[in-house]
Amino acid sequence: MLDKIALFLTIVGGIVWGIIGIFDVNVIDLLFSDKLHIIARIIYTLVGISALWSISLLFREGSIANREM
Repeated sequence: MLDKIALFLTIVGGIVWGIIGIFDVNVIDLLFSDKLHIIARIIYTLVGISALWSISLLFREGSIANREM
């Protein structure tokens, strides 16, 4: 379950970065104003931790990265 949550947050983070790169719009800043800046920082932190957790998926037994073609 934790793997799925981490993967979901990593995908959401990638989409947010894509929107920033293509449209120069930070969706997180738009959703959470200056008053709720701490929530935006928590979201960014969770996405970062999720990305680090997702690295472990590459090295686990039975993962797609470890399967022979």
